[in-house]
Amino acid sequence: MLACATTTPTVAQALRLHQEAFLSRYERILTPPQRQALRDVAACHSAALGGHVFACPECGRQKITYNSCRNRHCPQCQAADNAAWLEREQTYLLPVTYYHVVFTVPDSVACWLQLNPRRLYDAFFAAVNETLREVAANPRHLGAVVGVVAVLHTWGQNLHYHPHIHCIASGGGLSCDAQGRIDAAPQWRSCRPGFFLPVRVLSRLFRGKFLAALRALAAAGVLRPPAGLEEPKAWRDWLAQQYAKEWVVYAKEPFGNAGVALKYLARYTHRVAIGNSRLVEVNEAEVTFRYKDYAADHRPRQMTLAGVEFVRRWLQHVLPRGFVKVRHWGLLANGQRAERLELSRRLLWGEWVAEAVGQAVAEEEKPKVQEKPRCPCCGVELVAVEVLPRLAKEDTS
Repeated sequence: MLACATTTPTVAQALRLHQEAFLSRYERILTPPQRQALRDVAACHSAALGGHVFACPECGRQKITYNSCRNRHCPQCQAADNAAWLEREQTYLLPVTYYHVVFTVPDSVACWLQLNPRRLYDAFFAAVNETLREVAANPRHLGAVVGVVAVLHTWGQNLHYHPHIHCIASGGGLSCDAQGRIDAAPQWRSCRPGFFLPVRVLSRLFRGKFLAALRALAAAGVLRPPAGLEEPKAWRDWLAQQYAKEWVVYAKEPFGNAGVALKYLARYTHRVAIGNSRLVEVNEAEVTFRYKDYAADHRPRQMTLAGVEFVRRWLQHVLPRGFVKVRHWGLLANGQRAERLELSRRLLWGEWVAEAVGQAVAEEEKPKVQEKPRCPCCGVELVAVEVLPRLAKEDTS
């Protein structure tokens, strides 16, 4: 099968072209979620998944729409989810400055996460959450509970494995004690202008918390160690080296307002390892895509990979089944979010404005009716006239 030069290349096309060669080499080491993602995304918006034939009742014009795979790793299926997420998150905004903070583990530690994703991704999130909560609660820094949205990414621009967590945090919060318990009669405490929390303090506390979790899980015998760290002495020496390193926590410039912060984060929440827009060419031998070279002042470059290597790199970033990659903490924690946001708005805006905002939020949260497709010629609503069945499994290869 030849790649069509006249169409825009897609990730699904690259997977369809190269999955057979990839599976012949790597199938035995794939996890069930990786197998599912490869199968789903390769078939997305193709006859393999079936679809519908729509017709215009006025002019008779027909349109075939193939079903989407709905896999969360598919770049073609994220737009609607991203829009719905953004619409919901807008109801959580406060009239304060927001900050972008990125937590990264060193490459020497990342290999542990790659071998033990479910346990160590959770440990990664927990270490970031505890770090932000403790530093923010410290009266020397802020003395407040802030609102945080955090999202896990596992990739770099060239599709190598690079786990990191993006956080968008409110530049202030409800006053609390040193243990993070909100005061009985809380006040709103704002961060200093242009400054969230001390990065070096965040970095060292995060390092300590994550390594403590790693050490506890390793001692419990529930982790698969990387090659060379199976022996106790090698493990102890390696651990000492990690404590001696400075870990990277990067705090970017504050956003202009909450809306800008949210739209920025929305680009991250439903982003997948690589989108169709970055692909340059897909053929039977190779895949070429664009990337930013961060080591060269973010200059745009192109990279060409053998098709099998492209599939291998892409599959590194498939998450464990059911894993939650976007999490809310502090003021945005699910259990008490509504009450804490209402209190925050009253302290920031006053009673009358907060009540008006609350009514607007309730209206925003009402479910929206999805519009049906319309005829591009007549503008009338198309009618489904035929259901296209999924192809049999043996016909989808």
